[in-house]
Amino acid sequence: MSIATLCRRDVVTVDQHLPLSQAAQLMLDRHIGALVLTAEDSPGGTRVAGVVTDRDLAIEALARKLDADTTTVGQLNSGRPVAVPSDAGVEEAIATMREEGLRRLLVTDERRELVGIVTLDDLVEALAAQLSDLAAALREGSRKEAATHVPQSSQAGTVPALTVPGTALASRWRQISEP
Repeated sequence: MSIATLCRRDVVTVDQHLPLSQAAQLMLDRHIGALVLTAEDSPGGTRVAGVVTDRDLAIEALARKLDADTTTVGQLNSGRPVAVPSDAGVEEAIATMREEGLRRLLVTDERRELVGIVTLDDLVEALAAQLSDLAAALREGSRKEAATHVPQSSQAGTVPALTVPGTALASRWRQISEP
């Protein structure tokens, strides 16, 4: 599964000179946890300058008692933007997040232009869906096997009365069962 199928393409970008108060309001209004910061490039274009998250606003700005009306999002930008190509796999994205210590990655096309953002939540959701499908396949296999297998005796499926030695029990259960 490629990151292109998982990433969110409705990325909100803002100029790096936007005040923190406006950034926070934008995050609230759009129900998002990150803004991609942009900066003017010398030839007149725009480039990605970084990412600011709701955590950056809550932890960095509040803890440092920054003035939300005069401090800009660019001043909170502490690291370089990290991106993966849109044809990267989930494994590559997870490895990049782990290596970089990030919860969000930018996604780029073959020209290195921004096409989306993928979050840790997006990856967990995709992996959970795959695990659910795998569990359903296991259940279906067991169901089909049970439907085609005919027990050889009427005793099939019953457990004979056996005693399990106390030493076989986990220590906590051994203590509970001992008189």
